[in-house]
Amino acid sequence: MRSRRTPGPLVIAIEGVTKLYRMGEETIHALRGVALSIRRNEYLAIMGPSGSGKSTLMNMLGCLDTPTAGRYEFTGKNVASMTDDELAEIRNREIGFVFQTFNLLPRSDALRNVELPLIYAGLGRRERLDRARQALEAVGLGERMYHKPNELSGGQRQRVAIARALVTRPSIILADEPTGNLDSRTGVEIMALFEQLYEQGNTIIVVTHEEDIARHARRIVRLRDGLIESDAEA
Repeated sequence: MRSRRTPGPLVIAIEGVTKLYRMGEETIHALRGVALSIRRNEYLAIMGPSGSGKSTLMNMLGCLDTPTAGRYEFTGKNVASMTDDELAEIRNREIGFVFQTFNLLPRSDALRNVELPLIYAGLGRRERLDRARQALEAVGLGERMYHKPNELSGGQRQRVAIARALVTRPSIILADEPTGNLDSRTGVEIMALFEQLYEQGNTIIVVTHEEDIARHARRIVRLRDGLIESDAEA
């Protein structure tokens, strides 16, 4: 029986969120009045086929995009009323992003890649390096911190990406198809790492189209045609 942590206070509240895109003469309804609440210490999977709206919803949750209509509150604050600096602050401090394609700097070693968000945050060099080392050790890469991405396996590169997401000590880890470029065995290892992060108190949101990946979560939200089709415990 998998453990299930008691969710904490409400961190994300979305109500009636719609997103329209215009492509020439055509209007694409990516989201159609979505409502979703997420509490701290939840482990959530967002699923759906291509075109279901899950990537749009992920961008919305990560404050990378804004709704056409509806309301998004992050820790009780209306995102629409936030300045660009306030949104950047949320992205830099509250949300750690993990992408399918790793997005690592090819000429920089693992330590430098993980340190990067702390440079943007304005931390001093000693604290940056200490925290980057701690993050790499937390994902089992303490002995690989001076290796460049091309000297690491796919699974190790994804661990570097996860360490980079962790280094700002965010409250939420937002992962987009985190095992999409990995073989099945390495994918299992990465999902075990997410399990460990969840047990340590992180809020985990994984966007995926794979059922076996979604089953690692404690709650699965399924999207279809821009609407939430179901929202249930896993």
